[in-house]
Amino acid sequence: MAYRHRSSIDALPGYRQGKAAPVTPGLTPYKISSNENPYPPLAAVREAVSDRALVHLNRYPDMRGTVLVERLARLHQVAPENIQLGCGSTEVITQLVNLVAGEGDEVMYPWRSFEAYPIIVTGAGATCVPVPLNDRGGHDIEAMIASLTDRTRLVIVNNPNNPTGTSVSQEEALHLLEAVPDDVLVLFDEAYFQFNDDPAQAKGLELMRNHPNVVVARTFSKAYGLAGLRIGYAVAPAEVVQGLSKVALPFGVSDMAQEAAMVSLDVSDQLRDRVEGIMKERAKVVAALEGQGWWIPRSRANYFWLPLGGATDQAYESFLANGLAVRAFPNEGIRITIGEAEANDRVIRVCADLKEQGLI
Repeated sequence: MAYRHRSSIDALPGYRQGKAAPVTPGLTPYKISSNENPYPPLAAVREAVSDRALVHLNRYPDMRGTVLVERLARLHQVAPENIQLGCGSTEVITQLVNLVAGEGDEVMYPWRSFEAYPIIVTGAGATCVPVPLNDRGGHDIEAMIASLTDRTRLVIVNNPNNPTGTSVSQEEALHLLEAVPDDVLVLFDEAYFQFNDDPAQAKGLELMRNHPNVVVARTFSKAYGLAGLRIGYAVAPAEVVQGLSKVALPFGVSDMAQEAAMVSLDVSDQLRDRVEGIMKERAKVVAALEGQGWWIPRSRANYFWLPLGGATDQAYESFLANGLAVRAFPNEGIRITIGEAEANDRVIRVCADLKEQGLI
């Protein structure tokens, strides 16, 4: 059917959800394609959702998320007016792009990076300015600075970067902020910040103290294990939050999500134990692969990147044959989530087989 629509959408690839784990006889399947937490929500979270949130399904949620907003404000030592909720950090980023950019405006981001960026920017009618990563899989700060124009309305820093896992340093972030005009917002997308153990890392919330044009996006999907409930938030200047609220989806964040997020904050010690466990598994896997001869960008997230180039498809089929769903980017590489210990051990074995096949 022919219908009138925006032609810019035609060439835009839709967002691809990570595939489910393949069923392979004799093997437990593992989905390590979506950077999900391999563990279920903590018991206290499940109980809170069941006991308190489910009984309100016939009512609209608090659209502002007042109780959770106030809790997050105390946590980050800002005013409630500086917090905006969304259906995951992806929706908060969508709100921000819709607020600041439209036809004729530019939004800059590193590339390869989070696949939703070009979708969000094109959806707003703005122009994408993807800046290629450096040869270490990290942000090319000098190239980003060189790409600034008078049409730039937003600069996105993905820290750690998805899919390469690399961290942006405080020095790099300050250098970028010095070059960006004060009236252009800079978003620090920190979906995986809990896994970032880089002592030199840029910290968006600290940068906000001296740079009013900084916005920070975070999510409960990854470390907290609430991906299915869709809840994230932005920390931003009050004027920006006011604008975000105007373009937000009404009643977008459910009572269940708000309740689960509140309880997750209450049991942060248990969460920290899980995060540390995942980071230990990450170190084990990366050390094993480097011992096999792989070069892997230094990951500061709950995943790592195999730069495979033209061998990506062949390697992807090997993972599938071994009951592992991973995320392949054709002719570029494969992103692998740190999962259960057995899944991680199988990844090590598959990579050893790939080495024997001469893929590295």
